[in-house]
Amino acid sequence: MTDGPSLPVVWRPRTTRVIAYAAAGVLMLGMVTLAVVVAPQFKTFDRVMLVLFGLLCAWVLHMLARCRVVADASGLTVVNAFRTRRLAWAEVVAADMNVGDPWPTLDLADGTSISAMGINGAERTRAVRDLRELQTLLHTRTPEPS
Repeated sequence: MTDGPSLPVVWRPRTTRVIAYAAAGVLMLGMVTLAVVVAPQFKTFDRVMLVLFGLLCAWVLHMLARCRVVADASGLTVVNAFRTRRLAWAEVVAADMNVGDPWPTLDLADGTSISAMGINGAERTRAVRDLRELQTLLHTRTPEPS
């Protein structure tokens, strides 16, 4: 099974991570600055809540930035924003992404499907390359039906 890329392989969007972490940094800097220079009628509680709101927004951005798809010898780990799924190779039937889709969809053997946010359709050339690598691995790793 040397047709595909060597394992383990990690696919993660580059642009999404850069934008999400930059936005989180700017947001936190803004909230802390606002909490320090806000009008005197704002109490300590209000200032703390501003920073906590900034932390909540930064956490959501981190959750979006952590998305990835990891392929190893036993299967795929799909880390989406708020859910992680571990799939054996036999569970994944196909991986497809139509033009304009934000990320690929993995069709599963039980008839359901899940999104693989670790391959970002906005990164067109990279997304096509990553999807082809994933499809090659699926083809070489999935057992043939009897």
